[in-house]
Amino acid sequence: MTTSPRTLAIVLAGGQGQRLWPLTRDRAKPAVPFGGQYRLIDFALSNLVNAGFHRIFVLTQYKSQSLHHHIARAWPLSAGVGQFVTTVPAQMREGPHWFSGSADAVYQNLNIVRDDPSDHVAVFAADHIYRMDPAQMLEHHIDNGKALTIAGVQVPVSKAGDFGVMETEPDGTVRRFHEKPADPFGIFPPKALVHASMGNYIFDRAALIEALQIDAADTSSTHDLGADVIPSLVEQGLAGAYDFAAGVVPGQSERERGYWRDVGSIDAYHQASMDLVSVDPVFSLYNRAWPIFTHQEPLPPAKTVHESRERSANVYNSLMSGGVIVSGGTVRCSILGPLAHIHSHAVVENSVLMAGVSVGSGAIVRNAILGEGLKVPAGARVLGGEDADTDGYTVSSGGIVVVGAGDKVV
Repeated sequence: MTTSPRTLAIVLAGGQGQRLWPLTRDRAKPAVPFGGQYRLIDFALSNLVNAGFHRIFVLTQYKSQSLHHHIARAWPLSAGVGQFVTTVPAQMREGPHWFSGSADAVYQNLNIVRDDPSDHVAVFAADHIYRMDPAQMLEHHIDNGKALTIAGVQVPVSKAGDFGVMETEPDGTVRRFHEKPADPFGIFPPKALVHASMGNYIFDRAALIEALQIDAADTSSTHDLGADVIPSLVEQGLAGAYDFAAGVVPGQSERERGYWRDVGSIDAYHQASMDLVSVDPVFSLYNRAWPIFTHQEPLPPAKTVHESRERSANVYNSLMSGGVIVSGGTVRCSILGPLAHIHSHAVVENSVLMAGVSVGSGAIVRNAILGEGLKVPAGARVLGGEDADTDGYTVSSGGIVVVGAGDKVV
């Protein structure tokens, strides 16, 4: 089906990402690098563009310069035929205050929706890792005749407190919506899995405008889509669910179907990164039928050098970006960002190294995330895991050591 010009897309990219600190010290969460050469927002934008949604507004707020710069370089669609990915910073159209929630973010930019001739508005989150065909979700939305369709994914009931959770009727109507329930076992005692919201919605345009206006006038509202607007539409019987796992994405293996990760914490980010590096990854970056687009720097190919008894380069189950040099070191189950350099006898394991990281001779980096441009001195140790060596670094609850860009490795 043709999605343009009947559907407008809005991507919510204003999140602070406090649980990803220090990776978000100088950038918004959607601008955090992932998979070596990508940014988190590239996954949501790629899904929309691959599906034919070519008119996209990206709403930004906190520390947005890096994100604006990336989108300007990576997402130049054909403006001459009405295609665009445009960043919209917080403009304070409704008064001198920042966005007070996701619903308020859209409300403060309601002129975009009012001025657009589309019948439907897709409102998507900017910082999840997944492949999805939003055109199939739109078709489902039109067929079910609801004012709102919520994309849902199955998660363990033990994690339901991190999500908005839906109770649905057999026909897909959402009967109840619980935003981050404090006691999910009290609501779903016999269930192992629950239907959680992915933060991706399709609204009928008129219904979205009306719902946001009502929410803006409610002084008791937190002005959040999940906490306020969605439950209100659910109570009116106007919301339906779309099963993300039922979608079919070209080139996707059956093993990857239903893969979706919210990388809102350091441990979740690290685990999703490790999902990329196995021999048969549960999420593959190599699907050319549904590619993940990004900005590609004009870098030379990655290379390994030295093969001798004294030193040789060994790389196992890892991703290497452009410009990487592994010079007599060993890399296992890791992701090396652009221009990373691993020197002789250094060891990097189960780690994510961002652009320009240099690991000195004989150094060991294990279970760690290193920010851009860090220099690990020769012989240094950055060790996570059960016996994580903090040395003043950030250490996640799962034992992942994080050294942010601009920090020093002891």
